[in-house]
Amino acid sequence: MPGVVLQALARQDQGPGRLGFTVTKKIGNAVTRNRTRRRLKEAARLVLAQSPIIGVDLVLIGREATRKRSFIDLQDDVCRALAKAGVV
Repeated sequence: MPGVVLQALARQDQGPGRLGFTVTKKIGNAVTRNRTRRRLKEAARLVLAQSPIIGVDLVLIGREATRKRSFIDLQDDVCRALAKAGVV
């Protein structure tokens, strides 16, 4: 997806899903990276509130487009990435 990269790993248990977020230094300084990470966290929180995940670990990677996309588009990117990975 343009605004986010998703990595998913299915676990062998039925525990609650775990989320990780990362944004590399290529994106910008610490302020820019933290803002990008906060946008990703909020988008994921809103999407996963509608359909919680079970037995999977996820890593959402922020890209340059993450900070430039509108928040609605970012939520859509997260939702589509989860669907493409077969998580939701």
